[in-house]
Amino acid sequence: MKLPEEFEEYIKKGIIKKVLPDKSRANFLIEESVNSLQGLKEIIEKIGINEKNSNSVIKDCYDILMELLRAKLLIEGYNSSGAYAHEAEVSYMQILGFTENEIAFMNELRYFRNGITYYGKMLDKEYAVKVFDYLNRIFPRLIKILGKK
Repeated sequence: MKLPEEFEEYIKKGIIKKVLPDKSRANFLIEESVNSLQGLKEIIEKIGINEKNSNSVIKDCYDILMELLRAKLLIEGYNSSGAYAHEAEVSYMQILGFTENEIAFMNELRYFRNGITYYGKMLDKEYAVKVFDYLNRIFPRLIKILGKK
């Protein structure tokens, strides 16, 4: 799977638009992602990751990370909408200094989450564990980028 285009390309195409920074909404997204991560960890501690909940774990991990990316975009005065908006948000990871491999994995996660949500794709426990590990590596870095503890 190829990497998303450069972030600037999504601005040129109008998928990413310059807006007034919205720190209030950004703070809500950050708080929501922290709460969601705590809740997800509690569930995984109690029942683990299995074939029945793997899709839910994958979607939750994706949503948690995307909320943080959107929060950073809002703080910087950007908003995305329309077709390819999620891809554009993933491309912002380039600006934030993430590696090509980290961005590629997030883009793959975006693709698979789409498959779950819109096409009824079932993903396995092994992939869900991999995604949860990725979340636990990337989440603290995004929190640090956002200037939060």
